[in-house]
Amino acid sequence: MRFRTSGLMVAVFILGLLANASAAQKAQKKNKPKGPPKPPLGLPAIEWPKDNPYSPAKAQLGRLLYFDTRLSSDDTVSCATCHDPSMAFTDNAPVSTGIGGQKGGRSAPTVINRAYSTLQFWDGRAASLEEQAIGPIANPVEMTNIKDPDKAHAAIVAKLKKIPGYVRRFKRVFGTADFTIEHVGKAIATFERTVLSGNSPYDRYKAGDKSALTAAQIRGLKLFEGKAKCAECHSGFNFTDESFVNIGIGMDKPNPDLGRYVVTKEEEDKGAFKVPTLREIEHTAPYMHDGSLKTLEEVIDYYDRGGNKNPHLDERITPLNLTEQEKKDLVEFMKALSGEGWQHIKAPKKFPK
Repeated sequence: MRFRTSGLMVAVFILGLLANASAAQKAQKKNKPKGPPKPPLGLPAIEWPKDNPYSPAKAQLGRLLYFDTRLSSDDTVSCATCHDPSMAFTDNAPVSTGIGGQKGGRSAPTVINRAYSTLQFWDGRAASLEEQAIGPIANPVEMTNIKDPDKAHAAIVAKLKKIPGYVRRFKRVFGTADFTIEHVGKAIATFERTVLSGNSPYDRYKAGDKSALTAAQIRGLKLFEGKAKCAECHSGFNFTDESFVNIGIGMDKPNPDLGRYVVTKEEEDKGAFKVPTLREIEHTAPYMHDGSLKTLEEVIDYYDRGGNKNPHLDERITPLNLTEQEKKDLVEFMKALSGEGWQHIKAPKKFPK
């Protein structure tokens, strides 16, 4: 009887140890820092900057800042004003409208998949997404009524420091309540790197699901990679080679936007603009850096005729001689580049006070 009792006690003791271990494992798993969201099918893992690694709290802080109109001088404009989630992170306008109703000179490119981009903006003037994130805050046409960039940034940081809810969040994320505009940029960039699009019909087709594309889209894919020469610039998983190309848009105007040339002062960069991603292209009209082409059909017609001639026109821009059916197939293929990974993002219901 003693043996049985002793054995029972040992068994109970062991079960207790196992239960405690299981509880500890669950607690450890629950408290384990969450990693960045996994990109959808067709996209590689994001390379997070060493000086700006991912954290859920930082992404959430960035989301709040992204949608908060208090980042503008008069509390009317936020990042989301020109890069609206309901419009595939653009504003569906030829050119954007900033503070005081001012019109910019270029169309707002989508934020989607900017995590994979190198130089930012149509002209590549920002070397990183962090730098891009704070650019509009100091732009007197976009978000500020202060002409000096440093003073504009300082004014917004001072404004945010008067909001206790933001001060607490910055301290939690960056370890300091004395945050700077660089911290603001890092937070917004972290959020923007979570705005992704993948798992499109094209991605599923490439992964082996041959029923993911229609017959017209398959024909369009062959044209895209062949006769239409689209893939010569819109290459890779993100459908851009990240280069700057003069395709002639706007070069027939008296005073054309010279694009990349304004940044580099290199003659060959006159009229050259960043090759944009084609992910979600059906949702980001109008097209080109000046929003001058309203539909995908207009875009294809423009390329088909060989663009606008000018001394710096890229040698690859030549007449394509596409048939009407081929043009339709190309449009259908580009619609197959619409995926998922960004539609769930909404504006916060409330902001820090």
